[in-house]
Amino acid sequence: MKLYNSIGPNPRMVRMFAAEKGVTLPTIEIDLLGGENRQPSYSGEVNVAGQTPALQLADGQVIAEITAICEYLEEKHPTPSLVGATAEERAETRMWTRRIDLNICEPLANGFRASEGRGLFAPRMKLVGAEGAAELKAIARDRILWLDGQMTGRAFVCGDRLSLADLLLFAFLDFGASVGQPIPAEAAWVNAWFERMKARPSAAA
Repeated sequence: MKLYNSIGPNPRMVRMFAAEKGVTLPTIEIDLLGGENRQPSYSGEVNVAGQTPALQLADGQVIAEITAICEYLEEKHPTPSLVGATAEERAETRMWTRRIDLNICEPLANGFRASEGRGLFAPRMKLVGAEGAAELKAIARDRILWLDGQMTGRAFVCGDRLSLADLLLFAFLDFGASVGQPIPAEAAWVNAWFERMKARPSAAA
């Protein structure tokens, strides 16, 4: 296997997932800032969506989309379990991963693309205007506070077990903090959880 890697929260989440699994993924670096991911050598031959990361298997098949890559790694390397060891755990992980992805990661990332990242992304994709960018950031902030209210008494998003949901949330919140979207100070659980996640060795992946 080899991972087509780049800067950004999406590849980082996959690298963290692999690190928590103890799986080494050889990487091929893609110059996202330079637009290498939009060139035919990548978008035509590796990932038709023109996005990173992408995982190429030994037989040449390519798996894209971060949750699909992580689910594949989970099936190939089931321990330690990061999706779930039972049907109930897997359902819980997928539920929270979906909520975090749609309600926090998507508005956070799109708010960045349409504002601070506009110069980079405007030539590559359709973006909302400046007012829409501010609203997207506000939605992400509101949803972080909502999540904070659901997590009382938990060590991780899915209770006492680290999961895919934690790794997704951490990668995007850490990215958000670097582009002007910090974790709300009043989100006490999320801030404490973030510091615990930041101390994990996989955070350096």
